[in-house]
Amino acid sequence: MTRKTRIRAALVTAAAVATTATVTVGVGMADQNAKAESAKPTKAQVAALFDGWNSALQTGDAEKVADLYARDAVLLPTVSNKVRSDRAGIVDYFQHFLENKPVGKKVQTIVNVLDGNSAIDAGVYEFTLTDHETGEKRKVKARYTYEYEKRGGEWLIVNHHSSAMPEG
Repeated sequence: MTRKTRIRAALVTAAAVATTATVTVGVGMADQNAKAESAKPTKAQVAALFDGWNSALQTGDAEKVADLYARDAVLLPTVSNKVRSDRAGIVDYFQHFLENKPVGKKVQTIVNVLDGNSAIDAGVYEFTLTDHETGEKRKVKARYTYEYEKRGGEWLIVNHHSSAMPEG
């Protein structure tokens, strides 16, 4: 084997080793990224998203509450006949709802984790509302469904349905 042939063979071998290493590392990183993206949240983690939402209610700031909803979210609220399908509508609803100083508490919750980026929390919750004029408190029990999607690494509400219990 001539010197020129040995150099050529060494270069070809080095290129093959480098390509294999790059592909192996690239595949490993892709696998890790796929695992991180597809890692499902626990049911407890999804159920706890309500606590963040309830805490946002306690601020009295409709914008903070609306920040928990995706830009294309749909809200079917408890105490309004209007379907809210944009941020302005969601903010408007919460401006009025927050006047009653709502404090929510889950009574029953059923969580379905669909995949690493979507989950549903449905059940029954109860709100203590305080009349902003008289200070009188009342409780309202309602059925709820929150559909969450993880977007840009953040869990957002994409659909929220809440309706007062029909039997009082």
